[in-house]
Amino acid sequence: MDTAKTAEYVEYIVETLTKNGLTLAAAESCTGGMVSSAIVDYPGASNVFLDGIVSYSNEAKMKFLGVKSETLEKYGAVSSQTAQEMCEGAARESGADIGISTTGVAGPGGGTPEKPVGTVWIGIHTPNGTETKLLQLSGTRTEIREQTTEILLGELKNRIYHN
Repeated sequence: MDTAKTAEYVEYIVETLTKNGLTLAAAESCTGGMVSSAIVDYPGASNVFLDGIVSYSNEAKMKFLGVKSETLEKYGAVSSQTAQEMCEGAARESGADIGISTTGVAGPGGGTPEKPVGTVWIGIHTPNGTETKLLQLSGTRTEIREQTTEILLGELKNRIYHN
């Protein structure tokens, strides 16, 4: 992870959300809290960051974020549909304006031919709608988690910049 780039993204996100009176919540699976940690490293994050949930199990995704069991059964935890329900659930359950999510296969095991190690879905929900994005990453478990964190925060920065 390019820590300087990630810190730059977080600074922009926190400052922009603060200036606009908006709030943020995160729902993380494969990143295990890494996104939330990057956000709270920035002074003033408490002005905008309401909640961070590590919903590693399917049960946690359903219980804390309202992900539907039907979604998990039909599409799996690593899917666009689950990423969407996770980021929307993070916003809804915390009362935040913006919700972000990560769900994927960080490895080294757990991959399948359809969803190999490095398959990650990220989600961003804003008042203007929800978008998900498929990432196909490579590297160690830690590298995949770090890349996901950096990419998600970069995507969030771009999303709020263009809104």
